[in-house]
Amino acid sequence: MDKFVINGPTRLSGEINISGSKNAALPIMTACLAFPGKYTLSNIPNLRDTKTMLKLLAIIGCKITHEEKSIIIDTRKCNNPEAPYDLVKTMRASFYVLGPLLSRFKYAKVSLPGGCAWGPRPINFHLEAFKKLGAKVTLDSGYILTEGDLKSAKIKFPIPSVGATGNVIMACVNLEDDVQIENASMEPEIVDLCNFYIKCGVSIEGVGTNKLTIKGIKPNNDLNIKYSIIPDRIEAGTFLIAAAASKGSIKLNNCTHTHLTNVISKLKDVGATVLYDDNSVSIEMNDNIQSVSLKTDVYPGFPTDLQAQWIALMSLSNDNSEIEDTIYLDRFTHVPELIRLGAKIDMNKNIATVTGVNKLFAAKVMSTDIRASASLIIAALCSQGETHLSRIYHIDRGYEKIENKLSLLGAKIKRVNE
Repeated sequence: MDKFVINGPTRLSGEINISGSKNAALPIMTACLAFPGKYTLSNIPNLRDTKTMLKLLAIIGCKITHEEKSIIIDTRKCNNPEAPYDLVKTMRASFYVLGPLLSRFKYAKVSLPGGCAWGPRPINFHLEAFKKLGAKVTLDSGYILTEGDLKSAKIKFPIPSVGATGNVIMACVNLEDDVQIENASMEPEIVDLCNFYIKCGVSIEGVGTNKLTIKGIKPNNDLNIKYSIIPDRIEAGTFLIAAAASKGSIKLNNCTHTHLTNVISKLKDVGATVLYDDNSVSIEMNDNIQSVSLKTDVYPGFPTDLQAQWIALMSLSNDNSEIEDTIYLDRFTHVPELIRLGAKIDMNKNIATVTGVNKLFAAKVMSTDIRASASLIIAALCSQGETHLSRIYHIDRGYEKIENKLSLLGAKIKRVNE
């Protein structure tokens, strides 16, 4: 099993390219299942999760071809609308196949999802929406079975859910009558999914708002679609926070600043100088790190996927701060590991109170999920001495060659076999 050995402290400096968005790529890869066709997807990140998804698509019957900078998914001969436990248990996003398979085959059998270890993330929003669309939904030996002819409906989620919004969109694209989704998620990854289907010929009104109206199609011919995935705003946010924590100066290319408005605002409050243009974001941090409290929220609020990284940054700030996660109430498995590095953090339910310290110190720590891993790397880069970070298979699920990118920025980080 691999681990990272990180020597600090290091001031990050230089420029790197941001990869395609994992959280946009995974649903769009499954979205190809809804219509027979050949789909050429570019800017797909090379991650453990995208590889898992390709294995799942192959089991369903897709032909997968790798080109230099793209993946071709041929769905014309798909004939197995089932997703087995062995793959779905390793990655929650596998559940995204349920919507497009139900849409195309009027039947889908998908194992209950797995993924990160922290907290329950219920799928009832997905299933209740499918029922409203006319599907019969049953649970059998750990598998969700959905079947039936879908019909027009109005779906209103109690709270916005990225996964449920995406799954329902994919279930609707073969329906020629309008389907309305209210309280839909507005994340850039949902916008990217909508734009992909619009390119396929589906009519979707309200893209980027919390109310979507979808009018599907029944193509007479196989589709031939080329589409490029948006940049990964969470990877970009992680590197921006790492630069601020290390009091560095970096430039991120292939980066969409409009997807990071809230994050950039908070970084400016911390004391960073942030500049951007249409395709890049630059940050420079020279002053002391100001304490900035925040609450995570659905987009366009501060992302829960950057909460752990923000706690690492606040661990080196000049005062006290409070970080509250309103999305996932128990997503704090990184806190005990950050404390091992010298951070001062007190927990009260879903609120972390962080008292900034002057220095962090190296230790042996372990990853517990994708974003927790990123927070520990940030802290290790700013720690005195050699930190050993184990269980880094987590970070390989969400960050493409993170050690290579950090090395380009001057970090002393290497991957070794334990």
